[in-house]
Amino acid sequence: MAIDVQILAAESLGTRSMATKIATPDVTVLIDAGVALGPRFGLLPHPLEYKALAESRKSIRMAAERSDVCVITHYHHDHYSPPFDSDYVWTWSDYETAEALYKDKLVLVKDPRENINPSQRVRAFYFNRFLRAVSREVKVADASSFEFGETRLDFSRPVPHGEEGTRLGYVIMLKVSCGRDSFLFASDVQGPVSDETRNLILRWGASTVYAGGPPAYLVPLQIEKGLVDRAIQNLVVIAERTKVTVVDHHLMRAMNWRECVHEAEATARASGNSLMTAASFSGKEENLLEAKRDQLYQEAPPSKDFMTWTRKRYEERRTTPPPL
Repeated sequence: MAIDVQILAAESLGTRSMATKIATPDVTVLIDAGVALGPRFGLLPHPLEYKALAESRKSIRMAAERSDVCVITHYHHDHYSPPFDSDYVWTWSDYETAEALYKDKLVLVKDPRENINPSQRVRAFYFNRFLRAVSREVKVADASSFEFGETRLDFSRPVPHGEEGTRLGYVIMLKVSCGRDSFLFASDVQGPVSDETRNLILRWGASTVYAGGPPAYLVPLQIEKGLVDRAIQNLVVIAERTKVTVVDHHLMRAMNWRECVHEAEATARASGNSLMTAASFSGKEENLLEAKRDQLYQEAPPSKDFMTWTRKRYEERRTTPPPL
């Protein structure tokens, strides 16, 4: 294969992320170099989650050292590393961390001004200002193509972060082509929910598709089950026509994720294709830490020092690493 794909961090590997390194004979591309933890069950992340976060940060930084190009598909903190003063609660990102990832790189970004919701527009403004100070060059990637020798990067127009009309904004998808090999990265399309996004993925005809799955864990309090059902049916169609479909991210925040993708997995198998998680694609076992956070607190109680840290004021926690 002309394209080597390394998934660096993902929910099935213990953290919120889709960070991926793509290497061809011509160029090495680091996509969505971010990782985070999130609130769940009214509990702060378990120490095992923070240990996984530290390992993810290490993997992403090592990949950045060998990368020529960085890609940012949208401005959520699990998809890029912001130059915070410090944040030891959710992202473990700071100025030094961000600078190490993006310094002297060509950075291809989601348009910070067009087709973007208000919260991401604010984040994008400050982050792009930082990028212009440290990166070699910053280019808007929406609906554009870039060539590096025999390798071609094709970016989609902005597509919904979920269903059409969502208030969560837009993301851009990326297809990497080299020779007869192709890989499509579709972050946070949530299935995809959107039929138009599904059709675009199919038209591109990549041999491997890596997509963010639907947020089944938010049913029924924050999203309707019908949206997840629609996303799964679109995933079924993609799995039927794609050699390898990797689905992860939001889907893996639910313990019943296997039930959700059972039909898509069976359809892929019947078609001579494969559907897998980021962990199985990487030859590892699934490690859904966030999905079982409440269980972890019961089965592996944190130390007294850690629990004392959790009771500190947010600003103190944010600037002080948790005792692990």
